[in-house]
Amino acid sequence: MKSTPPCRRPHQASLALALSVALLVSPSAPAQPAGTGPTPLRLPSLGESASDDFNLSAEKRLGEQIMREIRRDPDFIDDPLVNDYLQSIWQPIVKAARERGDIGADVAVLFPFEAFLVRDRTVNAFALPGGYVGVHLGLIAMTATRDELASVMAHEFSHISQRHIARSIASNARNSTLGVAAMILGVLAASRSRNADVANAAIVGGQAAMVQNQLNFSRDMEREADRNGQSLMVQAGFMAGGMNAMFAKLDQANRLNDNGAFPYLRSHPLTVERIAEAQQRAAQLGAAGQAATPAETTRWHALMQARARVLMDPSVDSIRRLQDLDGRAGNTEERLAGYYASALASILLREFGRAERALQAAQALPGVREDGFTQHALAPLVTQLALAKGDWPAATAAVAGVGDEARSRPAMLLRAQVALASGDPAAIRHSTEVLQTWVSEHKLDALSWQSLSHCAEAQGQPLRALRAAAEAQAAIGNIQGAMDRLRAGQQMARRGAVGNDFIEASVIDSRWRELQAQRRELMAGQRSSRGSSGPDDERP
Repeated sequence: MKSTPPCRRPHQASLALALSVALLVSPSAPAQPAGTGPTPLRLPSLGESASDDFNLSAEKRLGEQIMREIRRDPDFIDDPLVNDYLQSIWQPIVKAARERGDIGADVAVLFPFEAFLVRDRTVNAFALPGGYVGVHLGLIAMTATRDELASVMAHEFSHISQRHIARSIASNARNSTLGVAAMILGVLAASRSRNADVANAAIVGGQAAMVQNQLNFSRDMEREADRNGQSLMVQAGFMAGGMNAMFAKLDQANRLNDNGAFPYLRSHPLTVERIAEAQQRAAQLGAAGQAATPAETTRWHALMQARARVLMDPSVDSIRRLQDLDGRAGNTEERLAGYYASALASILLREFGRAERALQAAQALPGVREDGFTQHALAPLVTQLALAKGDWPAATAAVAGVGDEARSRPAMLLRAQVALASGDPAAIRHSTEVLQTWVSEHKLDALSWQSLSHCAEAQGQPLRALRAAAEAQAAIGNIQGAMDRLRAGQQMARRGAVGNDFIEASVIDSRWRELQAQRRELMAGQRSSRGSSGPDDERP
């Protein structure tokens, strides 16, 4: 969990934010003039299945194509700690949906049901074709409880499980799946602006307007996602009132004239009916949806809310303002979150003395030293501070409290980082073994593959390091980059520069052929979409 130093680059809208603009709901969206553009197609009714022209396989391919681009965007972020917290909400929702039968056997096989983070301070979340849900760090930063966050994630999940995306995309036979993805990504490229008027102007013209109309969620779909999402979040163990509280915040922002910080309001416009129905459902659910929230999860949310607040905007001015939260008033959770945000901000600014003081103040809060859960949650930040200072003994001592690396991804990655920083051969060897076991089951975990590559390199295993680096590139969709690294491994093996590591060399050869076939398949789809041909060495 290496900290990225603050930079002064102008903050641009993330690719995923632009996608949320492409999914913008606009009941008054302009219709195509007669005789121009593609013929508008009828939207299937709620009880009707998606068209055969956009079946599950087509939706899966479209989602994968879009995610390949999003994963390479600079604002796609994999912070292990915040992501671990996000998964603690997302996975129970997915599990509850499976138990309820919301996920059919065919969908379960094809869709990955993946939630990911976007480095953006705006309040937004969005569903993508193929089972993906993006969550802005700004959404986590504004939610007061995990139940509020769960309500948004359950709503977005319901857009997927109810096939709203498939039913909203026009089944135009002239557009292949990759063709539709190309048009969506074209809208994204044109919409990288904080100015809503500029984004809307990009959307209402030509092919972009067609994509806009295809991806709209109707009001009935929004209400269906509310109903399904609220009951789903209760079955997953969250409070039904979380949706009411979230709606109240969004309604207040709406009445105060959204200034662009709440794009979720544009893609999911609130109505009086939606708010009233959510309140009525919460009352009907009664005690089943009003279980008490454990104190440790309340503190966990407060700490991850603070972390998201620091990470969502890397500008120095923003981070500097968050340092001042070390004097925040309020209850224990609020003050704890303030000290956490101040300490993390100070680490990023390399003001280690202030970071230490903030952490000491956090430890001095009533009940914190006796609270094992809070100590466990603070240990990674203590470790991060020691690593930033170059204090390897302190980092080794602190990382012992981060948890079981066999069960915790953040603990596994942080222990590997400490092992590499300290140069301890035994610790590096141990981390290599743990990481290898993990990636064998989580093949698309780019950060873990990259960590494994560093560990292998530290042990003098260049072939293994190159293969792991290649898998990291493949995981983010950079197939050509992965093939380049595998090719370097092949050349190294042929020169005999790495001894007799025949097994790793064979794996590299096999993976290169697999990726070559995958690249050809992608390029064939692109040529089919364009109706033209291109050279085989064109990079997807």
